[in-house]
Amino acid sequence: MTLGVRTWRGPLVVGTVGSVLMLAGAFGAGAMAVGDPLTAEGPLSWLRYGHGKLLASLAVYLGYALLVFGWIRLGRQVIAGQVGTRPVLLASACWTVPLLAAPALFTRDVFSYLAQGAIALAGHDPFTVGPTVLADPEFIENVHPFWHNTPAPYGPLFILLAKGTVAVTGTSITAGLLVTKLVNLVGLALLLWALPRLVRHLGGSLPVAVWLAVAGPLTVVHLVGGPHNDLLMIGFLAAGTALVLDRRHATGIALVTLGVAVKASAAVALPFLVWVWAGHLSSTLWRNFARACAGAVAVFAAVFAAVTVAAGVDLGWVTMVNASSRLVNWLSLPTAAGQLVHLVAGAPFGVSRDLFVTITRALGTALLVYVLVRQWWLARGGGPDAVRRAAIALFAVALLSPTMLPWYLTWGLCLAAAVAWKPRQLAVAVGVSVFMVAPYSPEGEQLTDVWLLMAPAILLSALAAVSLVRPDPLRLSDNGSG
Repeated sequence: MTLGVRTWRGPLVVGTVGSVLMLAGAFGAGAMAVGDPLTAEGPLSWLRYGHGKLLASLAVYLGYALLVFGWIRLGRQVIAGQVGTRPVLLASACWTVPLLAAPALFTRDVFSYLAQGAIALAGHDPFTVGPTVLADPEFIENVHPFWHNTPAPYGPLFILLAKGTVAVTGTSITAGLLVTKLVNLVGLALLLWALPRLVRHLGGSLPVAVWLAVAGPLTVVHLVGGPHNDLLMIGFLAAGTALVLDRRHATGIALVTLGVAVKASAAVALPFLVWVWAGHLSSTLWRNFARACAGAVAVFAAVFAAVTVAAGVDLGWVTMVNASSRLVNWLSLPTAAGQLVHLVAGAPFGVSRDLFVTITRALGTALLVYVLVRQWWLARGGGPDAVRRAAIALFAVALLSPTMLPWYLTWGLCLAAAVAWKPRQLAVAVGVSVFMVAPYSPEGEQLTDVWLLMAPAILLSALAAVSLVRPDPLRLSDNGSG
């Protein structure tokens, strides 16, 4: 027992030190609210410029490196069966709590969330107007200029929660940030509740699932440290899926519907869950499907209508679900293809990049539709296989949509974490997860075109991936075992 404690205590401590360093550095390098009393004219104002800001940025990245180091070391022990679920949960808590108190990191989305809540609270339609309609400058000046005139792309439940947050916190952006993070913890709690049930059906390992989906940097840094409303969405999605697998079909569909009412991406899973429901019925395939489909549509309509009425909005958000497509970055596979083709065949002749990106995005959308339809049809046997294919579909939506942002990978991961993973597959997941902090600066500015940063980030992420299956490839430890 003592040896087991020694095994996981080291990674836990290292990761916690890293998280605390990120907390400290975030006050200088993170996305602080304009006029924040601590950093505008207060005792920490020196961290926002010059050498102070450089020091703060170094603290954030050093903290991230330590967090990743602890996560990978813990992961080796989880894969080897040396530690169980409780130590991983404890590590997750120790790594997460400091970032609850931190300013926003690697994104400014939370300021848009608060502005959208203020728009709804002021009686405007958040699906037709952007933050510039507001009279309070506190909201407008904190939203990234790129999004000043962009209406909300989120569902009615999230607008209701954002409106409630602003009603409680007023024009205090710092208080609004903290309340948003606390509200998002509901999603984390739902995910933690769902994972044991998903693992039971999907055949994975609970320590691995928790290590991957809860303790990993995509969740700790992006979903909590961000914060991003995707945490709420995947919580509802995971919990609803677990309930459908447990034959509590209507309740499960209702929870997934709440996920859709936060962010539309969760809707991708619903057609797959209809197959799961149908598989639990005892008639012919198509009769079962018809009954399950009718039940799912009825539950979805009732729940979504109730949330929409409660939020006091209409369905205008449906037209804004692709608002992020205004962003151009190579994390999206179709966009990356367009940029690459333009570099080779367009740039030398002065042809606009937009033409190439538009064409490859259209082809990517066609490929995405094919993947979704094919995976849905192959899922007609229902059961756990349908959920595995739902995870594939969610990953496909993240990667093949016109724009991909790092935290989008958690959509599929919340379900895929519960399947049986091979060590080499986990290594790939580690490499991708570790890299996904690089595309944005701690303040939330896009860095994907800064190849002097991207190239070493890719190499370091590959090293992290190898480190999971080949302990200490650089021989950093005394015994090379981690």
